[in-house]
Amino acid sequence: MGLTSEPRVDRSLKGIEKEMQGALGRRERILKETRDCIALCSKAIIHIHTGKAGEAHVEIGDAGKVLAGLREEAGTGPLARYLASPEAEFVEASSVEAIVLGRPIPGIKDLGVSGEGYLMGLLDTVGEVKRLLLDAIMRSEIEKARRYFELMEGLYSALAPFAAFDHVAGGVRRKIDVARMLTEDVRGVMAQEARRTEMVSSMRELEESLGRRAKKGARAAR
Repeated sequence: MGLTSEPRVDRSLKGIEKEMQGALGRRERILKETRDCIALCSKAIIHIHTGKAGEAHVEIGDAGKVLAGLREEAGTGPLARYLASPEAEFVEASSVEAIVLGRPIPGIKDLGVSGEGYLMGLLDTVGEVKRLLLDAIMRSEIEKARRYFELMEGLYSALAPFAAFDHVAGGVRRKIDVARMLTEDVRGVMAQEARRTEMVSSMRELEESLGRRAKKGARAAR
């Protein structure tokens, strides 16, 4: 007896086909909006680094709206796995904005993202903090650079234990390794900067000392 003579099987397969076609259409829409969200967050971070805080804030807000739509579209089913990347980008952009403005890094409830998206976004933030730190050094804002380094160390220390969950959040161990290397690289930069600052201070003290001696010698020769 062929399956075509089994109306229940036929109805079941047609129902499954319709369901899968709907899921495929939703997947395509989600992927497109995911790219839009990531692009907005990337632009926001660029604007933050170039001092365009207003433009960055608008783009982060737009990204948040896109992400809210994505959550509604994906629901809690298998399509929700596509939200990890845009969520991570949104967390990163929101965190960098907060850091530059001197505000606390937002929590997971503030951003309304998944645990995996929040974790990955904070790990990516470590690299952006390094960039802020190097920019601060170039502007001779050493105290600000020290604060950024403390933040990098704090983020890495808080996130490092999550390497144990690599089988749950794929790629987290690799990102933690990258954060560790970035932090160690910056530690070396800060050590060099400390030596340079000490040398400049010693040279300035020497110049001042020599200047005082020269003035004393000039007065004594009169």
